[in-house]
Amino acid sequence: MRFTLFALLCLGTALAAQDVNIDRSGNNPVEARFVSAGQIRMGLCPGAIELAGSDDPVLRVSYLSGEARVRIDLSGDHADLRLTRCPHSNFRAHIELPKSSALYVRMFAGQLDIRDVTGDKNIELSFGQLNIDAGGSENYALVEASVNSGAIDASPFDVHKGGLFRSFDQTGPGKYRLHAHVGAGQIDLR
Repeated sequence: MRFTLFALLCLGTALAAQDVNIDRSGNNPVEARFVSAGQIRMGLCPGAIELAGSDDPVLRVSYLSGEARVRIDLSGDHADLRLTRCPHSNFRAHIELPKSSALYVRMFAGQLDIRDVTGDKNIELSFGQLNIDAGGSENYALVEASVNSGAIDASPFDVHKGGLFRSFDQTGPGKYRLHAHVGAGQIDLR
């Protein structure tokens, strides 16, 4: 009995540690099971993209207009998600991920909305609008936000700035780190 239990435990661990690679075009939605409290690295095409935390242990990409290519590579608690070949006009996508996730996101242009995600966030957008539901300032050990040209509206941190080369950084008692940068446009931390 002990041997059987041990064998099942080892098999479950081995299956959980397997790498997963998904590369799809035109399929909607594209999804893969992913652990909570993992690290997710994203490269996103221009458009209107929403990242939303979910109670489900899944990465799910749905796009609402046109076709796109979705690539998801998973290895343990690390995920790499690439959204490419998006239409150039009115592209919209919705990406669900576990609520507790560390995010590293790069996007060229458009509007990026992040809501219901707790964890470290390192987000950069070259041109456009970046909206992050950050929660209270007490959640963060370090917050850095900057724009080359535009505005920063960070109500939880009592910061409102506009113009050229605007930035702020703030330390606090929390455990998360937030880095947000927009080249030209606006950052809204709520």
